[in-house]
Amino acid sequence: MSYVQIRAPEQFEGVRSQLQRWLKSIGESVRADEPLIEVETDKVTIEIPAPASGVLRQVVKQAQEEIAPGEVLGAIETDVAGVDAASEPGAQAVQPASAAEQQQSVVGGELRAAAYSAHAAAMSGRISPAVRRLLEEHGLKPESLKGSGEGGRITVADVLAHVAAAGGTWTRAPSPPVPPTQSSAGVRRAPHSAARKRIAERMVQSLLHTAPHVTTVFEADMSAVLAHRASQRAEFEQRGAPLTLTAYFLAACVDAILEAPEANSRWTEDALEIFETVDIGVATAVEGKGLIVPVIRNVHTMDLFGIAQALDELVRRAREDTLTPDDVRGGTFTISNHGVSGSLIAAPIVINQPQSAILGVGKLEKRAAVVTENGEDRLVVQPRCYVTLTFDHRVMDGRRANKFLEVLVRRLENWNAGGRDVHTGP
Repeated sequence: MSYVQIRAPEQFEGVRSQLQRWLKSIGESVRADEPLIEVETDKVTIEIPAPASGVLRQVVKQAQEEIAPGEVLGAIETDVAGVDAASEPGAQAVQPASAAEQQQSVVGGELRAAAYSAHAAAMSGRISPAVRRLLEEHGLKPESLKGSGEGGRITVADVLAHVAAAGGTWTRAPSPPVPPTQSSAGVRRAPHSAARKRIAERMVQSLLHTAPHVTTVFEADMSAVLAHRASQRAEFEQRGAPLTLTAYFLAACVDAILEAPEANSRWTEDALEIFETVDIGVATAVEGKGLIVPVIRNVHTMDLFGIAQALDELVRRAREDTLTPDDVRGGTFTISNHGVSGSLIAAPIVINQPQSAILGVGKLEKRAAVVTENGEDRLVVQPRCYVTLTFDHRVMDGRRANKFLEVLVRRLENWNAGGRDVHTGP
C-alpha cells in the first residue's frame, strides 16, 4: 500500500490555527487539489486541498484541535484504482497507516506549495468557506442564488438576504459539544471560537506582558477633508473606488510616520527596527468573526485614489471571507476606526504585536469650537473627531507621540492645500 501524508501548509508559520472540520470522511474517495480540510486561524478561514487522489484512510487531527505548520493531519491511500467510497466494504473501520507506511510517504506526501497557492488564488472565483457553511445550514444549493460578488460569486450577504426574503432567520451552526458543567439558573454558555480565543490571548500578551501602553489624544477639524470628499466622491466611484474617510487617515498616517518613524517600528532587545515601508493594517468588523486586520502594503507609494482602491478591495474580501493568511500579516502600523460604531474615544487600544503603535479614530460629529480671527474669538460649529495614538512607551515618549498626531491633524485640517493628494513629508 502507498500512502501520501496530508500536512498543514508551511505558510502557517507564526500563525496559530485550528482544524475546523474534515470535508471528507475516512473511506471516501478524494481527488487531488479538491478541498479536504477547513482550517481557521485567528484571522481567516481557508481550505487545505488534497495532496493526491485516492481514499482518505487516516485522520490524525480532529475538529477543534490546534495544528502547527507542516504537521501531519492525515493520510491518503493512493494505489486504489476505481474505488467507490459508498460501496467499499468496511471503509469506516480501516485502521490508520502504520508508522513505517507514514515514514515511507514523507517525501512524496508533502503538501505541494504549488497546489496550495493555486487553491488560494482560485478562492476569488469559488464559494468561500463561510458561504458554504451558511448554504449547508439552510439547505440551499449555490445555483439557487444569484451572486453579487465579483464575477457573480455568492457572498455571505447574498445568502443572508435570500434567507430573509424567504421568511427565515440566520442561525449559526451548532457549536461543538461542551462538557457538562455546573452553572447557575439563567446562564447560557457560549463556547469561544478559535478566533476569539486567539484574539484574547494576544490582547493579554500585548497589554500585560509585552508593551507598556500609553495613549495621547488630539482633536481634528474635518471640514477640509469633508469638502474635498464631496468634490471628489463621484469621480472616485466612477473610477471604481469608494472614497471613505478611512482613506484620508491612511494617507495622513504616512506624513505622520515620516515625521515620527519610530511609530512604524518593532522593538527588539538589541535595537529598534524601523521599517522603510509603510504597511498599514485596517481593523475591519466582520459579521460572526469580530475584527480582522487586513494589511494595505506600501501605502507611502500611493496617491489617495490608490489608497481608496486598495482599501475597498481588502475590506470587501474580508467581509466575503476570501482573505489569505498573507493578507493579514506583516503590517507595520494599524488603524482602528472605532468611531463608525459610535465610540468617541477608546484608550488604550491594544497594540497589534510586534508593532509599536496604533491609531484610533473616534466618531465624527458636529461640535462647538472657539476660533480666533483678526484677534477676535468666536464660536463656530465644526465636524470634529478625536484621534488617539496608543504607543509602546519603550519605543516612543510622549513628545514624539504628540508630534505624530500634530502632523496627522495638520494634514487633515489643511487637506488639498495646493492641490495635493499625496503625502508631502515632514
